[in-house]
Amino acid sequence: MTATQGSSPNSTPTGRFVDRATAYVADALRYWEPKRLVYNLALALVLIADALAHWPVLRDKLSTNLVLGLFVLAVLANVCYCAVYIVDLFVQFSGLRSAWGKGRVVLLTIGTAFAAVVTHFFLLGIFGNLGE
Repeated sequence: MTATQGSSPNSTPTGRFVDRATAYVADALRYWEPKRLVYNLALALVLIADALAHWPVLRDKLSTNLVLGLFVLAVLANVCYCAVYIVDLFVQFSGLRSAWGKGRVVLLTIGTAFAAVVTHFFLLGIFGNLGE
């Protein structure tokens, strides 16, 4: 076998798959990680709006445990954000990569809206005003 006949590890089907997978993961990271700021900003705005709307109740409940609980929820919200990578990589590997640009925007919008609504209801439960 000569050097031009595919002695490179990347010329094997496995090597090409790894190269493609690496490119897809890098593409997903480049797209989604800057969008994480938008996601977190949206959730922070929900928190601020709910805190202002329920300030008398929140003021009475404000404690270290409440702040730590909100921190745990923020971390969990960011863990949930990572689910976007499963969808993104699935679509890229399916061969629909070229049409995925608009789908990413839709996924970001729906996912962020869903997370904002979930955040709102969690905060209502925490602040004790679910009946309002």
